[in-house]
Amino acid sequence: MNETLEKIGAHEVAAWLRRHPTFLKQFPDLALTLVVPRDDGPTASLASYQLEVLRDKNRELSRRLVELGTNAQVNERLAVRTHQLTLALMRQGTAADTLRAMAASLEEDFAGDLVRIVSLQPVAELEQAPWLQVIAAGDARLAPFHDCLQDGEPICGRLQPEKNDVLYGERVGEVMSTALLPLPGVGLIAVGSHDSNRFYPGMGTLFLRMMGESLVVALQRFRAG
Repeated sequence: MNETLEKIGAHEVAAWLRRHPTFLKQFPDLALTLVVPRDDGPTASLASYQLEVLRDKNRELSRRLVELGTNAQVNERLAVRTHQLTLALMRQGTAADTLRAMAASLEEDFAGDLVRIVSLQPVAELEQAPWLQVIAAGDARLAPFHDCLQDGEPICGRLQPEKNDVLYGERVGEVMSTALLPLPGVGLIAVGSHDSNRFYPGMGTLFLRMMGESLVVALQRFRAG
């Protein structure tokens, strides 16, 4: 007998099977007898192992499908509320009423714990509104917001202390996270939350941007004349 028979190692077998994934179709008995080690228990046949893998994938796909459905429902509700807010803003007859409608919607419809609006120009009839501050564009208090007022990019999460101090004043200790929407040439909108996880970096800001654009357009009606 030839003593020089080539010995095939495990790696060569594995590589060959990878190149021929349909091999077990020709020898189905092997699929039933091959033993596959498991990390969390005893060994199992290849067929049962594959079945379990498919079940795991199915469970993961089902979980993702439920998650997508939940997100779709949340986005639908946000879209409806944003649309209703836009209509409400356009129905107002003065700049003061427009800002009142904005503040009320952010507090009631979007569940803001502490809503703040900073206007760069005075607004008649709103001198005593607790949620409004009028700060001129060149005021030193707006220095921490200089960059965001330039680019108009929303900020979500925990703001720097100097920003929080300007926005929330004596109630700064109540706010754990904020959605901040800068409106270049107009001012700032801040929605503060008692929950540190309510607003976080990286969260979607599409609807926030849409609300800000609606407010800007609604206010332009009263500044044009």
